[in-house]
Amino acid sequence: MADPLPALARLAAIMARLRGPAGCDWDRAQDFATIAPYTIEEAYEVADAVQRGDMDALCEELGDLLLQVVFHAQIAEDKSLFTLADVATAIADKMERRHPHLFGDSAQLAAVAPDWEALKAAEKPRAGALSGVAAALPALMRADKIQRRAARVGFDWPDVAGPRAKIAEELAEFAAASTAPERTDEGGDVLFAVVNLLRHEGVDPEAALRGANAKFERRFASMEATAGDAFPGMNLAAKEALWDAAKAAERAAAS
Repeated sequence: MADPLPALARLAAIMARLRGPAGCDWDRAQDFATIAPYTIEEAYEVADAVQRGDMDALCEELGDLLLQVVFHAQIAEDKSLFTLADVATAIADKMERRHPHLFGDSAQLAAVAPDWEALKAAEKPRAGALSGVAAALPALMRADKIQRRAARVGFDWPDVAGPRAKIAEELAEFAAASTAPERTDEGGDVLFAVVNLLRHEGVDPEAALRGANAKFERRFASMEATAGDAFPGMNLAAKEALWDAAKAAERAAAS
């Protein structure tokens, strides 16, 4: 296995030069807030490469994400806050601390794997069960995490019948909403209830919606390819027939 340290040191040196007095004007002008959106974008591009099974793209996107880590660390070092070494040391310490059955003393090494969440809670006691869920997470992912936190302290439906009934209730309230703010509020409740059902069924809502988006895109592209330039002017019944054909073709190819 190749030693990653020289390559990482080279990347850190490049970033230090870009941020240096004679470096790149754009890189020198950035701060944590301006870089954060790029960090989020790169994380999603990593997830996209994984979903597509494109390992060449994954290697490239992981590099882009690593650059974001190095960029944030260099900004912090410029402000005398912390360094890239501090970042690496902190996460290494955390991983060893959270795996005492692998890195602990002989008594711990003989024990079974500990409760990850319990170890996290011991490290950072929080004011409430829902505190610490990052506000910048995608809304579906954050809803899932919030619900899981609530469930850990006993606030949850005992079985899947509860979330199913809640969806019906929320849909009725959405249908009864008469103003735009009410529809927005009730629409959010519908989505939250759907996330709850998926959680009870063991389905990752973010992954499920990503898959649905990709499926719609594939089938819509097939419709356009079949109809050609005539597609925009076709009536809805004709477009639905194309959709059904694209759906059938996709299922046939998968079988």
